[in-house]
Amino acid sequence: MSDSLVIIPTYKEKENIERIIRKVFSLEKDFDILIVEDNSPDGTADIVRRLMQEFTGRLFMEERKGKLGLGTAYIHGFKWALSHDYEFIFEMDADFSHNPEDLLRLYDAAKNKGADVAIGSRYITGVNVVNWPMGRVLMSYYASAYVRFITGMKIRDTTAGFKCYTSKVLRAIKLDKIRFTGYAFQIEMKFTAWKLGFNIVEVPIIFTDRTQGESKMSKGIFKEAILGVISLRWRSLFTKYERPE
Repeated sequence: MSDSLVIIPTYKEKENIERIIRKVFSLEKDFDILIVEDNSPDGTADIVRRLMQEFTGRLFMEERKGKLGLGTAYIHGFKWALSHDYEFIFEMDADFSHNPEDLLRLYDAAKNKGADVAIGSRYITGVNVVNWPMGRVLMSYYASAYVRFITGMKIRDTTAGFKCYTSKVLRAIKLDKIRFTGYAFQIEMKFTAWKLGFNIVEVPIIFTDRTQGESKMSKGIFKEAILGVISLRWRSLFTKYERPE
């Protein structure tokens, strides 16, 4: 059993899922993979089931009844990871927008360089995004600036979804109290870890937009993030953040 688990939520990812699984398993370090599958109508789960027979003890799948939101998928995966005693727990998309090779760099930051949370950051060394229209680049970049302004966090890529958490961070965060389910979930998790005093490190990556399958991004997701951060900051004024001993 590896000390590291990569959580990959899926919904209609048949074009990508086998390739991403095989790529992660080809890396020089061993990572286990948990697929959190939201009842994709395209047969994604069938592909994973077939691969589970090939990668017994390394590839796992949790199937849910429908598309219940990114945040709840990761919370489900985090709880599964903690119950199976993984030390390093990763978030990663199925569509190759996150380069699996960068798992090694996030792992190194957490394992060897003192990061409690290692973030694959698009904006720590400029703007490192490929295949996005300029409007989306600007929206994402300035959304992160807005989040920094409202929350006080110094993180450059506040909406990043490529991360490594150490188990002590996930055990300290009250996962059942995380409210957001879309991309604001990513902000809320970072904000909570920051308020708890954990060491958050940004590792520069190049983000490449998907070439296969359907994008899950929408205006509603951005709206939740923009409005949600105000709610998040307001609630934090009345919340006591304490790390367990």
